[in-house]
Amino acid sequence: MQQNVQPSGTPAPSHTAGHDAKILGAKLREIASVVFSPAEAKTLRRYTSGEVARILGVTDSRIRQLPPSLLVSEPEVAPGGRRMFTLADIHALRAHLDEIDRVGRRYVPHRDPAKGEHLQVIACVNFKGGSGKTTTSAHLAQSLVLRGYRVLAIDLDPQASLSTLLGVRPENEREPYPTIYDAIRYGDQRRPFDEVIRRTYFTGLDLVAADLELEVFEFEAPMQSARRKPNDPEPPFFARMGLALNEVADRYDVVVIDCPPRLGYLTIAALCAATALLVTIHPQMLDVSSMRQFLTMMDEIMEPVREQGAAPAHDWFRYLVTRFEPQDTPQTEVVAMLRGLFGERVLTKAMLQSAAISNSGLRGQTVYETPLRRDEVTGSTYRRALDALDAVNGEIEGLITRAWGRT
Repeated sequence: MQQNVQPSGTPAPSHTAGHDAKILGAKLREIASVVFSPAEAKTLRRYTSGEVARILGVTDSRIRQLPPSLLVSEPEVAPGGRRMFTLADIHALRAHLDEIDRVGRRYVPHRDPAKGEHLQVIACVNFKGGSGKTTTSAHLAQSLVLRGYRVLAIDLDPQASLSTLLGVRPENEREPYPTIYDAIRYGDQRRPFDEVIRRTYFTGLDLVAADLELEVFEFEAPMQSARRKPNDPEPPFFARMGLALNEVADRYDVVVIDCPPRLGYLTIAALCAATALLVTIHPQMLDVSSMRQFLTMMDEIMEPVREQGAAPAHDWFRYLVTRFEPQDTPQTEVVAMLRGLFGERVLTKAMLQSAAISNSGLRGQTVYETPLRRDEVTGSTYRRALDALDAVNGEIEGLITRAWGRT
């Protein structure tokens, strides 16, 4: 057998993938030690009174007039003597404003089960990687928290990108940590859903993390389905996510699920648990062609589930245009085509391609948590990205409240 020889005449190194993985892992840990704190725990910055006013929808002067006794964190004063607020402080101020409100402003918009306001479970899906699915999920979850909702984010992608963005970095975990797989797996080792939920640095946002072990579910599900018999006590694969969520439904208003970029058993389980679907689409013809295949496959794959009466009637189904460049003529033509075909099912607002979003991503952050650094992006660029995100997430909030029957 001829040995693989490099041009220099020396044998090619074996196990290159494993070797490169170790090198890359070491570099990622090095980057993390710079981007995050030395303790390797992600933390959230504080907000100015102007930012707090924007978040709560009141004036800056109103924020500064509120008594300091309402705040729950140790005081921090910025240069110039202005108070900085933690997210926990913002939640406390929101609760106070809601308590003293006399005009029905509803600063705390939690759902009311007694009025039939059911848990909203939003599955963010796409067949193709790079559509902005994880970025959309993270910004949506954080935006809803900033708007006063109780939110759970679920990372259903074995690549664990959402987990990493929300502070759980698999390469830095010293011991195995609970993931969504532990709550939906088969057998006696399944754990209660409450045990796999962890709080995040973004106060009010909880997370169920992922890791590569989730791939095991893609092998277990078909084998278990093949041997499944009538009256089997093990729930079918497509019901396991919904049943797990039922265990903690009373603690949350909204669940955001970041699905893997394929139509496997994990995605089907999420589709069955979801009350709403959000399909991200990058406005390029190749991406649109991929989306057509995704929609066709989704309809065909869900047919057997529908025959068993398990496919839910979703409250809403929308397409979100992502990474949109309004000055790009081909992109605007694609968006116009989509709106012509699907009408209101395409969200009015789009996620813009922005240096602010890219810069935040390089730091392992979202725009909602990144302080403005004038050496990286201009203030106008940051505000434009923030306004675009708020517009998209505000439109989605409107769909949520409409599903609850609120005007």
